[in-house]
Amino acid sequence: MATRIMDEVTVALPAAYPRERQARDLAGLPVLGLGVVALLGGLKLALAGKFGGGSGDQVLTNLGGLLILLGALALAGLTAVAPGQARVVQLFGRYHGTIRATGLRWVNPFARRLKISTRIRNHETTVAKVNDADGNPIEIAAVVVWQVADTARALYEVDDFVAFVNIQTETAVRHIATSYPYDSRSEGQVSLRDNAPVITGQLSAEIAARVESAGVRVIESRLSRLAYAPEIAHAMLQRQQAEAVVAARQRIVAGAVGMVEMALARLAEHDIVELDEERKAAMVSNLLVVLCSDRAAQPVVNTGTLYQ
Repeated sequence: MATRIMDEVTVALPAAYPRERQARDLAGLPVLGLGVVALLGGLKLALAGKFGGGSGDQVLTNLGGLLILLGALALAGLTAVAPGQARVVQLFGRYHGTIRATGLRWVNPFARRLKISTRIRNHETTVAKVNDADGNPIEIAAVVVWQVADTARALYEVDDFVAFVNIQTETAVRHIATSYPYDSRSEGQVSLRDNAPVITGQLSAEIAARVESAGVRVIESRLSRLAYAPEIAHAMLQRQQAEAVVAARQRIVAGAVGMVEMALARLAEHDIVELDEERKAAMVSNLLVVLCSDRAAQPVVNTGTLYQ
């Protein structure tokens, strides 16, 4: 058994089948020409032997039949390979290589040539409802871009490599969703919403580890949907709004305290007015009320002395 480990994920997979190798093939156009010539020549000899009426007619007929057979075998071995496709050659149940060269190729006419696409593919998972690391229900989905890298493993190691990729991708998405919280609760904590590059990197690595046995290469993966489940979305929105208000208030208070300190320092530096501790406290209170209030302050004009 082969074991592949990615962080905390351990994927145990069976021993690999033979890896992809190049099949023994020939250029198809020369074989096509020879096959056509053999067919035409054999047909001409067969007709000449049949209607010739001479002593060597049977020999000509047999020779014509042999040429027709050889021409048919030559044409039967021709295989057209389009760009973005490959042909897996299988002879009597054994893997004999893969044809990736595009154009007309020729292989053993008795071999099976299985077509497999090597184009880049997209797969978007269905929206899954799972619990994140904090136990909150969330909805998550992802898009993975992948490509067949080893045609032999794709055909012989799994029953259906497309379905295999789809299922393993959804499994990896669910595992990532349950491994991290939706929102970070402390400084430096990795979360699904705030650390998209880290999450997508972990997701790509886990999907690649899971589908590597099928000869599939993961090009990229991204989260296409990430949200709280509808039953808690409103409550979580209120919590986020409250957290935002608290954070804003903290900044406002910090700024207000700094402005009060600056005002007192400037008054003392320029000797504008001399305030005792009680008047300083009153001034600080008034300034903080004005600066920290969420409504516009109503000024009160003092027409008397400072102590009235």
